[in-house]
Amino acid sequence: MAMAAATIRWTAEMARGLPDDGNRYEVVDGELLVTPAPTWAHQNAVAELYVRLRGYLAANGAGHAMLAPADIEFGRANLAQPDLFVVPRTNGRAPRTWEEARRLLLAVEILSPSTARADRHVKRRLYQRERVPEYWVVDVDARLIERWRPDDGRPEMLAERIDWRPDHAHPALEIDLGAYFADVHGEPR
Repeated sequence: MAMAAATIRWTAEMARGLPDDGNRYEVVDGELLVTPAPTWAHQNAVAELYVRLRGYLAANGAGHAMLAPADIEFGRANLAQPDLFVVPRTNGRAPRTWEEARRLLLAVEILSPSTARADRHVKRRLYQRERVPEYWVVDVDARLIERWRPDDGRPEMLAERIDWRPDHAHPALEIDLGAYFADVHGEPR
């Protein structure tokens, strides 16, 4: 007799065995999350934020930014693929393997209708439990970023500016959210 899908406790290894069919597969606390290919606006939001983070990190040597798809495994039952994330440098250099990228300094998800529950609840709780210092949920339509920290019960809602500091040794990155969202939407500034 086949086991009902709702009773399966998925593992990272099981998710890696699924077909390469254009979907993104993640596992959080044994729950399989399936996300279809992203939209143009979603990818543009990722790209615009990546450019800002990458420039800041290159100038300050504070970490290394990466894009999905990228398997970040937090134990056997938790495999996440944040849209964008920052990991610390390893021995003064960017990590060379996924095993070296276990600790996140920042995780970012770009919100879409098909990912809202997972991004705002399931993955947020995972990142908070794993003590990721900051988790951003970017709402392109509302033009705001929800910032979560490990002990937050509610997000900080930011519409004008977001400041991010990977540690106390580096200056803060300041992002003008009006300019960021204008670039995402292809609007003149």
